[in-house]
Amino acid sequence: MNKNNEERGQFKSRLGFILVSAGCAIGIGNVWKFPYVAGANGGAVFVLFYLFFLALMGIPVMTMELAVGRASGQSLIKGLQKLEKPGSKWHYHGWLALAGNILLMMYYTTVSGWMLNYFWKFLTNAFSGVESAEAVSGIFNNMLANPAEMMLFTAITVIGGFIVLSLGVQNGLERVNKGMMFCLLGLIIILAGHSLVLPNAAEGLKFYLLPDWGRASEVGIGNVITAAMNQAFFTLSVGIGSIEIFGSYMPKGSTLTSEAIRITVLDTFVAVLSGMIIFPACFSFGVTPTAGPPLIFEALPQVFIHMRGGRVWGSLFFLFMTFASFSTVTGVFENIIALMSDSFGWSRKKSVIFNLIFMLIASIPCVLGFNLWRDLHLIRGGSVLDSEDFIVTNILLPIGSLLFVLFCSTKFGWGFDKYIKETNTGEGIKLPNAIKWYFRIVLPLLILAIFIRGLF
Repeated sequence: MNKNNEERGQFKSRLGFILVSAGCAIGIGNVWKFPYVAGANGGAVFVLFYLFFLALMGIPVMTMELAVGRASGQSLIKGLQKLEKPGSKWHYHGWLALAGNILLMMYYTTVSGWMLNYFWKFLTNAFSGVESAEAVSGIFNNMLANPAEMMLFTAITVIGGFIVLSLGVQNGLERVNKGMMFCLLGLIIILAGHSLVLPNAAEGLKFYLLPDWGRASEVGIGNVITAAMNQAFFTLSVGIGSIEIFGSYMPKGSTLTSEAIRITVLDTFVAVLSGMIIFPACFSFGVTPTAGPPLIFEALPQVFIHMRGGRVWGSLFFLFMTFASFSTVTGVFENIIALMSDSFGWSRKKSVIFNLIFMLIASIPCVLGFNLWRDLHLIRGGSVLDSEDFIVTNILLPIGSLLFVLFCSTKFGWGFDKYIKETNTGEGIKLPNAIKWYFRIVLPLLILAIFIRGLF
């Protein structure tokens, strides 16, 4: 263990690394976005394309983030400085990544607060006596319209995240996320098992898991492919160093391809099982599976309200959602803390305190964007949250991923030979040298396609 890792911490176990890294990737994109995007894009056909692009794009870029982290033993800015050629400017990407992580948390903590809020609502029986779809929607709209309520649960999320990280990498980040991930996996299996025995659950599974090319054609095969490519790429949160930081804490016992596959399999398992919770429940209680973004907060509560023991199942579902989102919050917060500690020479304590205060203030615009600032329309006429998400999802993630690919595969950056040596160090699956041209030509073009589509 080098001096830097002694100061910054290191994972106690390989399982801890896998669970924390997967926890960072597993989030609202898996358990909220994946089911509704699948529902709106033909169900099973979308899932097939999603898995294909996950292997084609997501895993390769993840190995690059991990390789930069493990080879340098540093967060992204210092890591790129250590690996780049003298006089190069690749480390500027680290500052772009820092901005991306901060911007992501400026709105992600708000949505994570929604999950915690709904867990509390079901736990305290706030849906008692609510029957109609309009009344259920009213509860969600009333929450958005109340800045004090929104800020309270956002603040709990932010403060809770930094309290965990103040305990360090092993005692805080690793220990808490391991516990949350085991609870998350247990909850999702219980919830999926319960959904499978609901009346008419078979129709939901048929919609979700049996390919229907006719239904996909109605959406447009090109649209389905594009949606699957986007979801596969963005579900792993690669491009802004969120995964790189965990590479800097890991030993060299296993190849990075093997580790990336394990993280991706766990991430995909949660996404797929989320659909197995949601779609059978939708078909059992007459809720349209193509409801889009409101599916979680407006459609699913209707299911729980009319379900026997619905208060318990609703509480468990939103507890699961809280764990999923909070694991991402702590993972990204860790990246921000490490970037600032490494770049400015701060102690971990100072970085935690500074970022805690900063994130509490920075999260306010997103909260107010749904109430006091609801008439404020920014990018493409969207809300504050929509605009922040657009910058991260459509600009920073693809640009950051493209920079990782170019840095690791071309002679102008770190270079393919050094990247492949680091990636193949250890036991496990090794990448062949022949993949170099795919990394240099095809993968950048696929990322550019996502970037261009996202802009226009």
